Order: sequence, then C-alpha cells, then structure tokens
Amino acid sequence: MQSLHAFFEWLNGIVWGVPMIVLILGTGFYLQLRLGFMPLRKIGHGFAMIWQSRKPGKDSEGEISPYAALMTALSATVGTGNIAGVATAIAVGGPGALFWMWMTAFVGMATKYGEVVLAVKYREVDDHGEHAGGPMFAIKNGLGKNWRWLGTAFAIFGGLAGFGIGSMVQANGIASAVHNAFGVETWITGVVLTLLTGAVVLGGIKRIGAVAEVLVPFMCIGYILAVGVVLVVFADRIPEAFATIFNQAFNPTAASGGFLGATVIMAIQKGVSRGIFSNEAGLGTAGIAQAAGATSNPVFSGLIGMMGTFIDTIIVCTMTGLAIMVSGVWTSGANGAVLSSMAFEAAMPGVGKYLLAVALAIFAFTTILGWCYYGEKCWEFLLGTVSAKPFRLLWTISVYFGAVLSLDFAWLVADTLNALMAIPNLISLLVLSPVIVQLTREYFAGEPASAAIPVAATVSRN
Repeated sequence: MQSLHAFFEWLNGIVWGVPMIVLILGTGFYLQLRLGFMPLRKIGHGFAMIWQSRKPGKDSEGEISPYAALMTALSATVGTGNIAGVATAIAVGGPGALFWMWMTAFVGMATKYGEVVLAVKYREVDDHGEHAGGPMFAIKNGLGKNWRWLGTAFAIFGGLAGFGIGSMVQANGIASAVHNAFGVETWITGVVLTLLTGAVVLGGIKRIGAVAEVLVPFMCIGYILAVGVVLVVFADRIPEAFATIFNQAFNPTAASGGFLGATVIMAIQKGVSRGIFSNEAGLGTAGIAQAAGATSNPVFSGLIGMMGTFIDTIIVCTMTGLAIMVSGVWTSGANGAVLSSMAFEAAMPGVGKYLLAVALAIFAFTTILGWCYYGEKCWEFLLGTVSAKPFRLLWTISVYFGAVLSLDFAWLVADTLNALMAIPNLISLLVLSPVIVQLTREYFAGEPASAAIPVAATVSRN
C-alpha cells in the first residue's frame, strides 16, 4: 500500500506539474487568440444571456433550461476550492497566487467556451430521449472512430475521479466542517447527507437542475454578502491588499509572521493549479452539463457556459482571497479552510467560523450533485443508459463512506485522475478549434450555425 501511495504521489506531481499547467494555459490563450478575445469582450453580453436563458426558445432541444445547466455546472465548480483551495494557494504561494488565479480564469473562459460549444454541437440523444454530451462525445463524433479510444480514456478517468473528488472527498469535508464547528458526529452527518443526496440525484438531471437553480444562486449571493461584511470591517486595508497581490505576483514573497515565504514560480503554480481545481476550465466537465441545456445553437450555450468560470474565480474566489488578505490572517501559518475560517472570525468574532462552516457544507453538497451527473454521463458513454440507476445508487452510498472514512489516499488518486481528464479534452479542443471558430463567426454574422444539434445514434450501446 505504501508503494502504491508513493506511485500516485509521483504521478500526481507529473500530471499537475509545469507541463500540464503550460498545456492548459496555452490551450486557453490559443483559443482566446483564435476567437479574437471574444470571451473577454462579451462578458457583459454573457451576463445578459444568463438571465434570458431561464426560459428556452420554442425551437430549442434539451432537458433543462440553459440557465439550469449553468447552475448545475456551477454547483460542481463552486465548492471547497473556492474556500479551502484559495486559502491554500495564498498560504503556500503567497498573495501573488491570487493574481495568477485571475489569469487562469481569463484564459480559461475561452477554454470553457470551446468545451461547451463542442459538447452541444456533438451531443447525442440516448435511448431515454435525453441529450448526452461532453468531451467523450466531441471526440467520438468530431474526431472520428479512430480517436474513440481517447474519448473512452476521458470517460474512464472522469467516471472514477468523480467518486473521489466529486463525492467522497466533498462529503468528508462537510462532515469535518460540521463536526469542528458544531460537534456533530461524522456518522450522523453521513446519514443526513446520504438521504439528501439520494433524494436529489435519483431523480436525474431534471431534479438536479431544479435544485441547482434554487440553491446555487442562494449560496453564491449569501457567501458574497458574508464576505462583504469582512471587507466592510477591514475596508481601509483593501487598497493595500490589491497592491500586495499585484506586487507579489512578480516578486518573491519574503517570510512574514507564520508565513514561510514563497517564490514567483510557486505563486504561479499554486495560483494556476488551484484556479483550475476551482473553475475546472480545461477538464471538460462543464460541457457535460451544458449539453443537457435546451438550445438551438452551440454558441448560445457556449456564451452562457463560459460565464461559469468568471463567476467562480473572478467573483467568488476573489472574495475569499480578499477576505484572507484584509483580515491579515494570511501570515498566521494556517492553511486551507482553517485560514478562511480565521478571516471570517476576525471580522465576526464568535459567529464567523459558523458561517464559514455552513458555507463550506453547502458548497460541497452542491458539488456532490453536479459531479453525480458528470460521472453518470461518463459511465453512460462506456456502458450505455442501463448504468444510470445503478450508478446513482452507488454514488449515494459512497457519500456516507466519504463522510466517515479517512480519505488521504482517495483524494490523491482522484486528484490525479482529475488531471488526466484534461489531456483528452485539451487535445480535442486544439484539433477541433477550427470548428469552434467557424461556429462563432457564423453566429455573430447572423448565419445559422452548421449542424448545430446533430442527433447521432443512441448511446445505449457504445
């Protein structure tokens, strides 16, 4: 077991190393160039479309509204990474890591846009009459049968990684946060989580989307308001916090207080890796959710989908990072969710840690819901729709074990598989980039996008 653990630590260091970071950022920057930086120029337009997409048009095909699809994608991305991940990036890489997290988001918007466009263009209708899409279908239908093995690899990595990073690890985080803040035994939290998860995921994407539509906006707005209190209390420190972030993005961070110091390379690596972990741009997961959205054009879905990266990182992660900076706790030597909790407690003594625990629990719970759908579609690609119900049951059961078990090794394996998902997805984005550009040009020129929603053979037998 020890040698297996060592192997995965070695492999994790490779797949999340500099080459992977360069590949993810390079792909995003390449797509931004090919698209003429359209994702950045259309941020305002994207927000307007989110609101309009609550009610899909009559000629649209899909199971849920594009708005619900975005909320489902956000339910999976706005999670522990926005609280614990940001704190870890700052604690290890220094305040400059937040700047590189922003850069990851800005190039990641193009990546996320491309993922969604391809997912919708190459989605299929399964034998239950539901749409299924994502990198595995984009590879299969866009690159052809000779590349199918690459789509299969993505589905295997995603189908297995989900049980760790999307289910058990999240449940473990919830159980730990609730136990530390309120003293509730982990097995009790596990039972409650299992019941809540089963009540939602056993109803499929329509129920997941319906819950996400209500829960995700509530949790994001509630969290922003809570962080807003921290920023108001320490309002005079905000300009200094921004100055420190920009300065230390390019200059080595000296040791200060309990902070051990960092380098520019460390700031970049932690900022980029935690940014990717949080917004998942480059992993291809958002396209799986958006493929279920009712739409008549893949570019329409892409414009909505890319806003998930902006909301997740530029808004939510920035709020967490600023709270940690202005409260002054970043030099304490603490790490992860503990550091974020200290920031809340500094502004709201006796209350802050409880608010943070509740926020962490809700964030992690929605991640469990969103990733369930991702994993289900991965296994559907591999085994057909017959796998859906058994998968949902297995997923629900895994939540309980995640809450009560120690998951250091499971986290390591899941994090490694999570990175491996990116490789097939990034290859498909680069090879199919001409398709993304063509569809985008046609959309903004007012021309009908070619073959916007092809209906391929059912996926009951892959």
